[in-house]
Parts: sequence; C-alpha cells; structure tokens
Amino acid sequence: MLVDENGVKVGQIATAEALRMAEDRMLDLVEVAPLAKPPVCRIMDYGKYRYQLQKKEKDARKKQKVQTLKEMKMRPKIDEHDYNFKVRAIKNFLEEGHRVKVSVFFRGREMSFLSKGEEVLNRVIAECENIGKNEGAPRMEGRYMRIMMTPVSQGKPKKTHEAAPPEPKKSKKKESSAEGFVQVKPGAIPNPVLSPEDIV
Repeated sequence: MLVDENGVKVGQIATAEALRMAEDRMLDLVEVAPLAKPPVCRIMDYGKYRYQLQKKEKDARKKQKVQTLKEMKMRPKIDEHDYNFKVRAIKNFLEEGHRVKVSVFFRGREMSFLSKGEEVLNRVIAECENIGKNEGAPRMEGRYMRIMMTPVSQGKPKKTHEAAPPEPKKSKKKESSAEGFVQVKPGAIPNPVLSPEDIV
C-alpha cells in the first residue's frame, strides 16, 4: 500500500513503480508499517521527517519535570531568623516538585536532648503541610535526625474552597404588589379574598 507525500492513498503498486514515483518527486520511499498486510510505504522527505521527530522528543523532555532530592540541615538550637530562611527554601523546593530531606545535626552533649531536634522537625512538618507531606516519623541516622518531605499535588499548594453561603429559601406564597391578589403555584386553588361588603 502506497501513500503519497500529501497523505493520499495511491493503492497497491509494485515496489519499482513506487521508487520511480519517489525519485521523480526528489523524495524518499519509506516503509512505515512493515507488519501490515499489505505493508504500508510512504513517499516523504525522510531527513525532514527525522528532524521533526527529534524536535518533538526534545520538546517532550523539556516539559517533563525532573524530581531531585534536596537536603536542608538545621541545628536543635537554631535561631528564629535562620529557621525562617531555611523553611522558605524548603517550601520553594517542594513547590518546584523536589523531595526534601530535612536533617537536624547533634553535636557533643546535644545528643542528650534529642527532643529539641524532634520539635524543630515537627515544626517544619506543620508549616509545610499544605505543600508537602512527611514520609514517616523523624528517625536517627548517626548524629542526624531526619525526615523526608515529598511535594503534594506535584508541588502545587492545596487550594481550600470556602463553602458557599446557603441560598435564601423561597417562600411558597408571596404577596404581589397589587392589593388583594396573591401569587400561588400553578394548579393550586387560592383562598378567596373577601371585601367588607361580602361579609354578612
């Protein structure tokens, strides 16, 4: 089966005839579906086709987000300014789609106060809960206490939707602007409105 350069099916023709047609148009004859019955060949500029194919693959690789592992180190007695700076960096990493290993390093006698490091890590988890989740409880690795944070929703912060206020209930019967008339549902029989003269 032969398909020309415009995508039009020419039909089943001999291979020699297909090659002659491609040479006359200064193009190539490419077998695009060898397992089909009959095999499908197409007349095209093969060099241009390869270039377009490679360009598509390159563009697809650019769009793919590469997730890397970042690490942020802290101390159990970290000061507030340093802590805020490092938490902002952790949030930026998570928003970009990276995993973050947060470590607290204990020096010397600080190993006797592991709870201080755990407080720091729990504070990080709480401040990043909208954009990252912790993979497990803090664990010790030598003199380091570590947690692993992974991005939520591909690094995008969760959006909280406020509940819409309830719509006011519509009354089943409303008085109209015209005096002596009432608005009722179709098919309902309204109560008659009597004037003072009708009352005996």
